[in-house]
Amino acid sequence: MARAYESRFENTVAIESVGGIVAARRIAQGEAFDFVVLASNALSALASAGHVDARTCTPLAHSSVAVAVATGSKHPDIASEPAVRAMLLDAGRIGYSTGPSGDRLVALVERWGLSSVLAPRLVLASAGVPVAALVARGDVELGFQQLSEVTDVPGVDVVGVLPPSVAPPTLFAGAVCSSARHATAARELLAFFASDACTPARHRNGMAPP
Repeated sequence: MARAYESRFENTVAIESVGGIVAARRIAQGEAFDFVVLASNALSALASAGHVDARTCTPLAHSSVAVAVATGSKHPDIASEPAVRAMLLDAGRIGYSTGPSGDRLVALVERWGLSSVLAPRLVLASAGVPVAALVARGDVELGFQQLSEVTDVPGVDVVGVLPPSVAPPTLFAGAVCSSARHATAARELLAFFASDACTPARHRNGMAPP
């Protein structure tokens, strides 16, 4: 999306990719960035605290939670809520992240009353370690992560995305930071990111328009 923007406008874009919790902390600490992209609930929290301009919050993409296994492993049934529940009960170690996909998994386990049963098998990926890496190394049998994070990763097969009734897609959004030095350009950039011109890039990376 940034490359498409640069091909049409004179500005260049420098993006630093880090985990959502790290990004939110750095923005809250006042580190100078022009814009930030996060899950919408995390972005709303930054807006409420005055760290980003709430008027510029712009929905950018929906991302579904996917289930991944090591290449060549059996693909479990994830077509329905009962099937997903049975998969978790039958699985060994289950990897998840500190981001929205991990929040969805934890909420699901709690809703089903399985916290005490599954707690010994849940493996939280360390900061900066993709869930896909845990799957590829064989550290976990199942991995729960945004589809865009597990697609085309060597050693990993994507089983599919969880049904919306099990884990609704996560909305990612962007906003201009209060510390922005190029606020006008950042607003223009976010508007372009939200436009139909970026729909092909979203689809190629396992996301959907907002």
